[in-house]
Amino acid sequence: MRFLYLVLLFILFGCYETTRNCKDYKVGEFYSEVSINNQLFKSTFKRSENLQVEIYNNKTDSSHLRWINDCEVIFKTINPKNMAEKKDIHLKILTTTDSSYTYEYSYVGDTKKQKGIAYKTK
Repeated sequence: MRFLYLVLLFILFGCYETTRNCKDYKVGEFYSEVSINNQLFKSTFKRSENLQVEIYNNKTDSSHLRWINDCEVIFKTINPKNMAEKKDIHLKILTTTDSSYTYEYSYVGDTKKQKGIAYKTK
């Protein structure tokens, strides 16, 4: 009977694996959505291997990128205008589909993380 339970557990959980084809999202043009306190924030951005240019609320923000691995990157704002912009941001891709990825991000060293989704447009 114990063997039967183990087989059932393996069938239910053993075959589940999240897809992470992170290399597909290192470069391109994207649209992103993040919900914070029931408010939706949208932005568009273009990303090369080491630079990201983002447009949010008609403001352009640029960051240098340092990839830790294929699924994690550190953003360092170019020409920060305040203390918050001086803090580096750590982003981790959690799952991918053929046209989008789900991610979590936070300031480097901060334990509070936010989640969002980005869609590849080009």
